[in-house]
Amino acid sequence: MATLTKIRPRALVRASGGPRYAVALAVDALGTGLLRPFLLLYGVTVLGLSAPATGIAMTAGVVGGLVCMPAVGRGLDRGARSSVVAASMLVRVLGVAVLLATPAGHAWPFATAALFLGIGNQAWPAAHAALVATVSHGRERDTALAAGRALRNAGLGVGALLATACLAGGATALQALAAVTGLAYLTAAALAWSVRLRADAAATPAESGADGSVPRMRGLLAANVIYVFCLNVPEIALPLVLVTQLHASPVWSAAIFVANTVLVVTLQVPVTVLMSRFSRRTVLALAGVVLAASYVGFLAATALDPGRGAPAVAAVSVVCTIGEILYAGSATALVTTLAAARVLGRTLARFELSTGFGLAVSPAAITALAPHGPAALWGTLATATLLSVSAVATDRDVAGGRRARALVQGSDLRTRRCRDSPGAAPAGAGRGGLF
Repeated sequence: MATLTKIRPRALVRASGGPRYAVALAVDALGTGLLRPFLLLYGVTVLGLSAPATGIAMTAGVVGGLVCMPAVGRGLDRGARSSVVAASMLVRVLGVAVLLATPAGHAWPFATAALFLGIGNQAWPAAHAALVATVSHGRERDTALAAGRALRNAGLGVGALLATACLAGGATALQALAAVTGLAYLTAAALAWSVRLRADAAATPAESGADGSVPRMRGLLAANVIYVFCLNVPEIALPLVLVTQLHASPVWSAAIFVANTVLVVTLQVPVTVLMSRFSRRTVLALAGVVLAASYVGFLAATALDPGRGAPAVAAVSVVCTIGEILYAGSATALVTTLAAARVLGRTLARFELSTGFGLAVSPAAITALAPHGPAALWGTLATATLLSVSAVATDRDVAGGRRARALVQGSDLRTRRCRDSPGAAPAGAGRGGLF
């Protein structure tokens, strides 16, 4: 098993898609951070819609994005890479344009804008993972995926901070933020498209079976729906518990969210490199155990008096974030090793479909369980997560990944530019030698 021992920044940038693509990711994340956390506020404040109507429109956008995932997977399996990433950004440009053109009091145009934004947001992760899997391999690929997540979280955090500072301007400021977001998406799409990367999966041996079929991954997909709840714990579960059960200041919720972002940005890559000595399956199972332990810790913290409960919740949130980092650093990387190259897109789309579904249902599940007490919320999450660990450990497709990796040693995806240039990489240049 290949083990990484140190981080080489220049090699990491190449493995992540190259300098231009890294800038595209940063610009895209910055633009997303400017608008996405405040889209509900835009609908209520700028357009004068009711909160329920705005929420329903946003939920419909998420569902619409999930419905489009099979088409994204098929596009990736035809060899498209940077073009799909650029398309996921361009469709969000269209969403912002519709949003800016929506008259006050009109819910349907807002729902259309939310749909386009949802399609782009759901399509991007699978497209990004496929692109990284084309230019990097093995544990280098894992680190590149981790670096992309760290960079995206940094951009989202900076964008959200800038937007927060501008909110005092009211509706006009929100409209300006939306316009800047559209420009950021357009710039990022142009940069991503300029990479001009495709993959040729022809004659690549199947990694998950002789016929190169899409692995079912039933246990892994079901487990992923539960694992992904951890992403909404700092944003939804902890603020809800701190305010309604511990009666703590909202400052605690903000501090926990900031700490989560900082930890992900600073530790995602080092932790992924550190855990490269273990199998991805083992790391994913460990992530579930750590997350379950943190949920039990939250249960214990909420039993304390308000004066000690809030600091205890903040301390346990660090453990939860470590579990999130372990999960994010192993889950997508594991999926990329389970599929034949010719079905990588559909496999990633299936996995991201489970992620999107988990993110869509988790707010409703958390808010439904919380009123029944800490045991109902944290006990249910801990139990479900431990069951998910068992599902990961017993999934036959995941277990078969070890045998599959033996088939692909020395067999890389061939990459090519869409246009000839003196610096073009030869076919088979799988380590990002395109820039």
